[in-house]
Amino acid sequence: MRTYNGIERPDFTPEQISELKADEVFVFGSNLAGMHGGGAAYVAFKHFGAVMGCGVGLRGQSYAIPTMQGGVETIKPYVDDFIVSAKEHPELFFYVTRIGCGIAGFREKEIAPLFADAIGLDNVCLPEGFVKLLK
Repeated sequence: MRTYNGIERPDFTPEQISELKADEVFVFGSNLAGMHGGGAAYVAFKHFGAVMGCGVGLRGQSYAIPTMQGGVETIKPYVDDFIVSAKEHPELFFYVTRIGCGIAGFREKEIAPLFADAIGLDNVCLPEGFVKLLK
């Protein structure tokens, strides 16, 4: 466990997230059209404020990163934007799910390197598999 903003948080993003504290954000893989019909995107839409038709960025307690538009190289700019956003919002704590590793069909070893610059951010929580691959 770690403490951020006076609240205990897990070291890694939990496999299942069904509720968030007021300052927490659910980071999920999306598509550019913002059609959140399955996987973590559907959870974000149903529970954490993701908006249909918006496939990029912060909405409610969710942050969409598009993963369905091509190869890993097409995901990187969106991950980079997320990392900038996390740095700009120290009042928020971000739980990054295994983006791209479900419906999009990528493997953790392909996606984890995109988050290398997030490893040192106290307000970003990554999946355990990503962290193991990055260390």
